[in-house]
Amino acid sequence: MLIGAHVSQAGGLAKAVERGVERGCNAIQIFNQSPRMWRPTAYDEDDFAEFREAIDATDIDAVLIHAVYLLNCASEDREIRKKSLASLIQSLRVGDGIRARGVVLHAGSAKKGDVGRAIKRAGKVIAEALAESDRCELHVEDTAGAGGTLGRSFEELAALLEAGDDNKRLRVCLDSCHLLASGYDIRSREGLRDTLKQFDRVVGRARLKSLHLNDSQAPLGANRDRHALLGEGELGESACATFLSEPRFDRLPCVLETGRDGGAPAAEDIVLAFKLRKRGVAARKRPSASRKRPSASRKRPSARKRSR
Repeated sequence: MLIGAHVSQAGGLAKAVERGVERGCNAIQIFNQSPRMWRPTAYDEDDFAEFREAIDATDIDAVLIHAVYLLNCASEDREIRKKSLASLIQSLRVGDGIRARGVVLHAGSAKKGDVGRAIKRAGKVIAEALAESDRCELHVEDTAGAGGTLGRSFEELAALLEAGDDNKRLRVCLDSCHLLASGYDIRSREGLRDTLKQFDRVVGRARLKSLHLNDSQAPLGANRDRHALLGEGELGESACATFLSEPRFDRLPCVLETGRDGGAPAAEDIVLAFKLRKRGVAARKRPSASRKRPSASRKRPSARKRSR
């Protein structure tokens, strides 16, 4: 697993690499523009080359771009969809320039409208954006389900991929906080295993290409997106260790988005994530409690025999 953090790109793309190195990251995630503005940051080939040169000299093996939260590809407002399309195309083109693994996208919200129609609107925007870019993948992220957000279930994720013309560059990002909040109980090894079996059946395991590790302030099925510090929420250290050590997640970028650096991940958060992964891997190597218990078929000596 490539553990890392969302880092700021303030001061230039290459600065994000520097911040990732300072935190001990194997992966980083950035915004390609201000998350509070529609206006894109103008990068040129020199910026991309500087970024590639900087990252090639590090142990960072994966880069993700997070599309800004203003986007709503499912909006009924044509102007919002138009702005979302332009911003998404820009994100994918920056992804092409810096060799990003993918652009992570919150597909949008149906609000109180028809979910099926909202998915079709979002799929059309997604398909157009992919057609206007070359190589970078687009990772649709699962959501906690608040406010009609699309992607709250594996069925909705599958529908979004299909609505996006099932493009081969269209993939999925799973967020641990969102999974719990939308009702997937990943707090135990068995629960995570069953959740991933369901994902494989509905979406397809091959579509999973990135991860967000966030603890949750909200309980199971609350449909509220409230991140907590790693190990201090409803998931806790045990479930986070299980998530980090899941064998089916090997080699995937796993990015922390919340931490002790003014709300952003700090070096100590990354250290803790590596520690929890190590703990989780060790736990998986130990015999399970069920294997330690005597077999049900083994007869215990009777009280009469024990008394002899």
